[in-house]
Amino acid sequence: MKFATKAIHAGQEPDPTTGAVMTPIYQTSTYWQREPGDNKGYEYSRGTNPTRKALEDCLAALENAKYGLAFSSGMGATDAVMKLLAPGDEVITGNDLYGGSYRIFTKIYANYGIKFHFLDLSNPEIIRQYTNEKTKLVWIETPTNPTMQVVDIEAIAKISKEKNLMLVVDNTFASPYLQNPMDLGATIVMHSVTKYIGGHSDVVMGALMMNDEDLYKRLWFIYNACGATPGPMDSFLVLRGIKTLHLRMKAHCENGRIIAEFLKTHPRVDKIYWPGFTDHPNHEIAKKQMRDFGGMISITLKGADLKETFRVAGSFKVFTLAESLGGVESLMNHPVSMTHGSIPKEVREAVGVTDNLLRLSVGVEDVEDLLDDLKQALS
Repeated sequence: MKFATKAIHAGQEPDPTTGAVMTPIYQTSTYWQREPGDNKGYEYSRGTNPTRKALEDCLAALENAKYGLAFSSGMGATDAVMKLLAPGDEVITGNDLYGGSYRIFTKIYANYGIKFHFLDLSNPEIIRQYTNEKTKLVWIETPTNPTMQVVDIEAIAKISKEKNLMLVVDNTFASPYLQNPMDLGATIVMHSVTKYIGGHSDVVMGALMMNDEDLYKRLWFIYNACGATPGPMDSFLVLRGIKTLHLRMKAHCENGRIIAEFLKTHPRVDKIYWPGFTDHPNHEIAKKQMRDFGGMISITLKGADLKETFRVAGSFKVFTLAESLGGVESLMNHPVSMTHGSIPKEVREAVGVTDNLLRLSVGVEDVEDLLDDLKQALS
């Protein structure tokens, strides 16, 4: 089954009671049992809910995985993965991460005796230098947030397999439409479903997809025991959003390319981060593992201090200055004061997250309106 067909049909059979084509919103906390322990597969909605189960099956299908789990947020999904570890374990991860990931690693799990190595993963071989008997997991984003580094998933998966390490890939920026890490050897694929998968900035949700049954059972136990599970209404909204994922991503990529080409030659732009350019340091890897280059772009403003960057960021009329990304509407983000504010200044600046950096999530509006908005704001 091809991607568009899976997006519309996977996990979603007509309702057996009424024949409803759309998955019903099972707004219930509990379920009738014929006698104690004799139920229809559902006991309590923290553990399983039919609307959420349909979504999880659809998400698994989109990532070519056997199992899916939906969480109340991307951070809830991240937290569940970290709970697979024990004090003394070590994790290898990238040096350019979403601020929330960096925060939970350094402010929560480091306090429980887990050690994190934040590395430049542009050369996957560096993993070998930091692997020992305590290393259990490799966590990567690709493309990274916000400097759009591209990490070679297949190469890192090969090393991870040799070293018997779990490989988790945060696939949020690419979406399953552009990239499928399971096919390249990932153990777990993680998504902030809030972003491209939901696609309409009206739901907060996360997800994990995997192939290993034992790993699925361990994560389901954590998911049920700790309770970071989404409700049926949010699950329904994401199922509805997924049905247009392939159409939306085509438009995001189309607009993103036009905007990136415009910004690359603009006199106010110093640096531009977008993996579709042939001079991007990881362009060939992006071309190998992605189907297109997406609608996420970061730029630095030439000669701008923090005050001037704030002025530009507040000057947009069509782009909305806001947290998050991946919705149908175009968003403008200032990582230093927003998504990456929890990362120490010297750490973020070492990878290029400077005061004058802005991150664009290019939406699906008419591209001429987006170009006009960029022209007036940058002038």
